[in-house]
Amino acid sequence: MKPLAGLLAAAAWLGVSLAAQPTAVPPGESLALVNASVVNVRDGRVTPGATIVMRAGRIESVGAGAPPAGVRTLDLKGKYVLPGLIDAHTHAADLPSFRRALESGVTTVRSAGVSNYADVGYHQLVRSGAMVGPDVLTAGYHVRPQIAQEAFLTDPSYVDLMSGVTTIEKMRRAVQMNLGHGVDWIKILATERAGTADTDPRKQVYTEEEIRAIVQEAGTRNVPVEAHAHGDEGAMAAVKAGVRSIEHSTYLSDATLQLMKDRGTYLDPTYTTVIDLTDAGGDYDVPALRIRGEHMLPRLRDMVVRAHRLGVKIVTGTDTAYGPNSLTRIGQEVTHFVEMGFTPLQAIQSATLVNAELLRLEKSVGVVEPGYEADLIAVEQNPLERVVTLQDPLLVISNGRVGLDRLDFGRTR
Repeated sequence: MKPLAGLLAAAAWLGVSLAAQPTAVPPGESLALVNASVVNVRDGRVTPGATIVMRAGRIESVGAGAPPAGVRTLDLKGKYVLPGLIDAHTHAADLPSFRRALESGVTTVRSAGVSNYADVGYHQLVRSGAMVGPDVLTAGYHVRPQIAQEAFLTDPSYVDLMSGVTTIEKMRRAVQMNLGHGVDWIKILATERAGTADTDPRKQVYTEEEIRAIVQEAGTRNVPVEAHAHGDEGAMAAVKAGVRSIEHSTYLSDATLQLMKDRGTYLDPTYTTVIDLTDAGGDYDVPALRIRGEHMLPRLRDMVVRAHRLGVKIVTGTDTAYGPNSLTRIGQEVTHFVEMGFTPLQAIQSATLVNAELLRLEKSVGVVEPGYEADLIAVEQNPLERVVTLQDPLLVISNGRVGLDRLDFGRTR
């Protein structure tokens, strides 16, 4: 893992434009938003004409009246303010990619596996104040039968895992390797992938016993486990073994979904990325995957509808690296949830409140309330009436610092 000084130097080399905008607020500076229409994502109430005061990266107050003297203000002119969106499944691994996530309205992300512990490094940059960007819950390398070889350039002491993570002892060591880098989550492969043409996403990879050993090892540091699982057998094994979330979940049965509801296991369907499989361009542009996506998408849609009807806790995730060709965003995922029968408020809650609960951050992010982190977005229209407006954030604030400001399109001298 790179030392913080090296990461700071890398940020400087990439240029100020990645970290700052003309309205960027230095760390510690106070900021107030006036004339804001604040959306309460707990109950759907909208408070017009509100003033939001932020100090030291947190929300100090939300109410009527003028801001305190000496506090820099931004006039929202009635635009709608919500908590920053949360992406529970990302593979962002460089500064421009995290920047794209931020500009889409995402202020918190959970990593779902990257190389070189880039998620850990970016987390340190944001927390140190060197970058304006989304907070990152880290995962490092996801545990699978063949871990990416560059992991052993970082940790050659784990060279025994190069031959394959195929025994419970090695699975525990793979978890220990990640824990040694201070990750917040462990990601595992419970079934094969959908995004590679030579694998069947329904095929189970690890057994319930093996996954339970991984969960137990992660639990020694109170670290939860997220399980990639398209197929029902692998997902059922992961739920029984005690993972906190199931990612993708395309072919899940009612029995597995019911068990998830009973145990409080979260569902992250990453629906929009399967749409990407079916379309040209984007993260996936392979004919074989387009064919696969066409038969996966209706199955996934049916699963999400059934899960929502059962009352499973559903969150938003993109399953993208936010690369230059990416077509997947959380605003789209929220919109698709509404198309599948969620109310706009329920879909927004999936991207804020419910996602915060999944990440064990419900006391610090997910709402616009005093004491919470100053992670906010502003959009032009009422998202409870026109949810697609979330795809076009005009203001993004992360940790009390302005990362994107497009409030005024007028030309000034």
